[in-house]
Amino acid sequence: MSSKKEVIVSDLAGKRENAFAELVQVACRFDSRITLESNNKRINAKSIMGIMAFHPSGGMTVNIETEGKDESEALMAMEQFLVCQ
Repeated sequence: MSSKKEVIVSDLAGKRENAFAELVQVACRFDSRITLESNNKRINAKSIMGIMAFHPSGGMTVNIETEGKDESEALMAMEQFLVCQ
């Protein structure tokens, strides 16, 4: 089973100094597999190279998919980071 949610990314660069590195750190706190998808691109959220290539930015619609024993918590944490809550 997996959890999914679609979010609109806020302006990460304007609110965080090292947004991509921080995003990977958030993802790495969880055991679950975390995938981000947008415009037919799917990446592992625990990969800094993947995040840099994916380049989540303000206004972008992103599907977050988590799968594993802590998937609900992982989904919530990723959503909060991407929408800057």
